[in-house]
Amino acid sequence: MANDIAILKVGDKEIELPILTGTAGHPVIDVRALGGKGYFTFDPGFMATGSCESSITFIDGAKGVLLHRGYPIDELARDSDYLEVCHMLLHGHAPTTEEYIQFKDTITRHTLLHEQINMFFHGFRNDAHPMAMLCGTVGAMSSFYHSDLDVNSEDQRLRSAHRLIAKMPTLVAMCYKYNVGQPFVYPRNDLSYAGNFLNMMFSVPAEEYKISPTVERAMDRIFILHADHEQNASTSTVRLAGSSGANPYACIAAGVASLWGPAHGGANEACLEMLEEIGTVDRIPEFIDRAKDKDDSFRLMGFGHRVYKNHDPRATVMRESCHEVLAELKLNDPLLEVAMELERIALSDPYFAEKKLFPNVDFYSGIILKAIGIPTNMFTCIFALSRTVGWISHWHEMLSQPGQKIGRPRQLYTGEGQRKYTPIKR
Repeated sequence: MANDIAILKVGDKEIELPILTGTAGHPVIDVRALGGKGYFTFDPGFMATGSCESSITFIDGAKGVLLHRGYPIDELARDSDYLEVCHMLLHGHAPTTEEYIQFKDTITRHTLLHEQINMFFHGFRNDAHPMAMLCGTVGAMSSFYHSDLDVNSEDQRLRSAHRLIAKMPTLVAMCYKYNVGQPFVYPRNDLSYAGNFLNMMFSVPAEEYKISPTVERAMDRIFILHADHEQNASTSTVRLAGSSGANPYACIAAGVASLWGPAHGGANEACLEMLEEIGTVDRIPEFIDRAKDKDDSFRLMGFGHRVYKNHDPRATVMRESCHEVLAELKLNDPLLEVAMELERIALSDPYFAEKKLFPNVDFYSGIILKAIGIPTNMFTCIFALSRTVGWISHWHEMLSQPGQKIGRPRQLYTGEGQRKYTPIKR
């Protein structure tokens, strides 16, 4: 609500702009009236621009705070499960027992894909990147579920949301199976959300896949900790696509495409690539020295965070799961040894403490995914699976708010002024 006024001086003019205050975070200056007065703001990357009003997620990077509907992320990761978090993101509150049972039943019974979607995969090369396949198949879902594409209907929006949350694990597992040349595995309604995903990924007709409760819980935490992260690039992409009235499957496909960019969704994959570059424990000091050298372009991936200037609140819980998984699996993998030694040094070296370069959620989630056998080219697909509920919640919220308009950013034009065109001689 507006409770103060900012005065902008432009030459001899003074323009009054309301200052809006939310329930948490910085006040914002409402600049919507500037266009009518002949001015626009200039903010590449939207680093100082509030693009929307939302009640879903709040981040205070300076204090290391991440809240979903007001609930702290570390409490959710320890004491809830992914479907409970999905319900609160989508509906605004933690579910009662009855609401949880009903929501879980709805999601569980929507996991099966239309059989003809299987045929889409056979149009891809077998070595196609999983994210390329995911982009295509998510968008194609609109051709199968076209009875619920009226974005002005709340009931149809929620049915589409349930379908996307339910079917995304099935699609992601199919991307993996097609990539490695194994038959698709159908979902099982007797398993948990995370357990079903692991089974679709790793079971084969020749033998039963035994789901480790420790790995299952770690997978569920990865889903929770990546479920939403406020107005990041992919969420903003979904909102912008949705502002045109595009169907939910097209909007989520746009989010998947945005997430595929290495500056956004590839952080845990970059961590593994860094560990492979280091190679062995005895080479760690060399790379630590390089990380401290201001003249060296090398960066420790998975340490520190652009948003969190203190610590990543998701990393503490993810670290617990990481060590639990490694302790249970007892893997003899040089890269995992490098990761654990790198973590030990980073947590004990005063340089990293002073620079706030602590291991973040991407560091630990990448190690877990590698430990349970998921290849690095699948990491961003799993991120997309986790983030689908955040995307669809923001899309639903935006369309529920009155007075929404199609997104139309302005620009600072620096091209040629108007000039005469001279036709060429033909």
